[in-house]
Amino acid sequence: MARLEQLQKMLTTDPEDPFLNFALAMEYVKVGRPDDALNQFNRVIELDRKYVPAYFQKANLLVSLGRHDEAKSVFSEALTVAEQAGDKHAAAEIREALALLG
Repeated sequence: MARLEQLQKMLTTDPEDPFLNFALAMEYVKVGRPDDALNQFNRVIELDRKYVPAYFQKANLLVSLGRHDEAKSVFSEALTVAEQAGDKHAAAEIREALALLG
């Protein structure tokens, strides 16, 4: 069974699991399904507003799609969440990504 199907199956048992939802989003990125990935990252953020990697990866996907203004907005949200959580490493990475976008 392909990883995508495995993740979807696991989510039928635990649809509220942020990590499984994040893994599914990342798999959608990997298989070239950006719209599904964006929707899944949104699901992760809906489940856990403090899940910084979901914001970060969503913003990176938006950058890869050429949607820079949206990416800046998501990176800014990510920065706020990371700073509130005291995650200095993530905050530094997000600041760097924002600086690269200008």
